[in-house]
Amino acid sequence: MSHGPEHTTTRRDVLARAAAAAAGVVAGSGAACTPAAPASSSATPPGSTVPAPAAPLRLLGKTGFEVEPVSLGGEGILRSAGRAAEAVPVVLEALRLGVRYCDTAPAYGESQDYYGEALRTAGPAARARIFLASKTHVRDRDGALRLLDESLRRLGTDHLDLWQLHDLRDEAELDRIFGRGGVIEAVEAARADGRVRFVGITGHYRPDILLEAMRRYPVDSVLCAVNPADPVRAPFVTTVVAEARRRGIGVVGMKVMAAGRILADGAASPEELIRYAASIADTVIIGCGSPAEVRENLAVRAGFVPMSEAERRALEARVAPRARRYDTFKA
Repeated sequence: MSHGPEHTTTRRDVLARAAAAAAGVVAGSGAACTPAAPASSSATPPGSTVPAPAAPLRLLGKTGFEVEPVSLGGEGILRSAGRAAEAVPVVLEALRLGVRYCDTAPAYGESQDYYGEALRTAGPAARARIFLASKTHVRDRDGALRLLDESLRRLGTDHLDLWQLHDLRDEAELDRIFGRGGVIEAVEAARADGRVRFVGITGHYRPDILLEAMRRYPVDSVLCAVNPADPVRAPFVTTVVAEARRRGIGVVGMKVMAAGRILADGAASPEELIRYAASIADTVIIGCGSPAEVRENLAVRAGFVPMSEAERRALEARVAPRARRYDTFKA
């Protein structure tokens, strides 16, 4: 399976190029994109915090952890190598602004290392405040446990709040995962010894595979694609999200901006796309390219109002003509 870069067009790229997207800058920021602070510094001293904008909290399924509508993804600048001077300030800015759910993965370049450096800088209190989620793309028990220990070392923590089976794609993969010697045995061992608190699954390729995974094992969360192009083909919202809700499984949304393609076409603003996805999922993860992008995305938390069904349908109709351009990550 491929674990190559997916975040091909950043929000700042689009806002810099397209007047249409620039006009759609998050309303909560009150202005066009604020220039980013120098990559080697943060807006406030490392580890310091400021009051976050009021945002409604939601339970992440049965985990008991409360999340905000918008969270920090592990991609964007974090899915890179050798760019700590740019990437670490992104994590620090999210921590400063009170982000509660943080996403990363071994497959995302040096993302885990950037998080580890940021958490060391911010201090133990920052780690205690967040719900830290990583993943495994390894499918066998022993290999997955080795990868888990490497993740813990890189992140500088003794446990993950959420360990996810990354990028599920086909039935043969599920048979290996849930068969003898499969990664599910690593999940059970890691939960028993405290290295992992909760387990999840992720996927953006085939909804039926995530549905089957939920049938085979009582996962705590599912990370899947949620954006207004979804209904046109192989939908996740009416299948995976609906089944997760029925089972009390937490839902995290990704591919919110379809790798920037929806923004590049001027089909919707960043605020609309975030509000759409966060009206369906418990929280949405978004990869950021700079501390300024973190501030812009998190501004949606202030006075967040979920989209009505009518608003969602109107946005879906607006992007439908080019939906095939936006859902290229599906099978």
